[in-house]
Amino acid sequence: MTEPVHLTQPVHASEPVTEPVHVTEPVHVTEPVHVTETRAAYDTVAADYASLLEGELERSPLDRALLGHFAELVRLEGGGPVVDVGCGPGRLTGHLAALGLDVSGIDLSPGMVAEARRRHPDLDFRTGILAALDLADASVTGVVAWYSVIHTPAALLPDVFTELHRVTRPNGLLLLAFQAGGFSVRHEQAYGHAVTFEAHRHDADRVTAQLADAGFRVTVRTERAPQDYEKTPQAFLLARRD
Repeated sequence: MTEPVHLTQPVHASEPVTEPVHVTEPVHVTEPVHVTETRAAYDTVAADYASLLEGELERSPLDRALLGHFAELVRLEGGGPVVDVGCGPGRLTGHLAALGLDVSGIDLSPGMVAEARRRHPDLDFRTGILAALDLADASVTGVVAWYSVIHTPAALLPDVFTELHRVTRPNGLLLLAFQAGGFSVRHEQAYGHAVTFEAHRHDADRVTAQLADAGFRVTVRTERAPQDYEKTPQAFLLARRD
């Protein structure tokens, strides 16, 4: 924040002396660098990302199986709202809706939200930050965070998991997918565009422990080897809120 600007009129002997007018610059909350970089990167690549990953679920039977299992468990809990956080262009949101879930999507990137709304005009999408969701306490039965935490540094994951715990009702469900490995990569290009962001390959054991600390109990843990263009193992965790 800058110092206030002081504006004063010239003082003449015939005029009363008045206090100066203080004009203060507006206060802007500084967000973490990784949030700013990630938003800018995905705004840049949104259209190409959406096109390149279109149909990806049809080629991923394990992904569909895990999402189907999640949907079945939500129904066994009596249904209720589900939120796809870090929804991107809405490909999983649309799939979950087709499975009969009452699902909406939230993404950091306005560009991604625009793509999601264009591709799925019947569903609700909005912008939001993973660690500070505009959702009421215990308001959703399930949360899907599908590769949504890969741009959050490992040290900051507890804040994210605490927030996901806050919005999930007791015994509600959380499904996580992320690249595994326990190291970080700096990217300067993605999907044919010059961008700058970091991707974090989280350690599955550490994530499991962080979820437990936040009040989630992991019930399913699956890891698979990299395939096609992937360079690291992929991890999937299903957890329940205590």
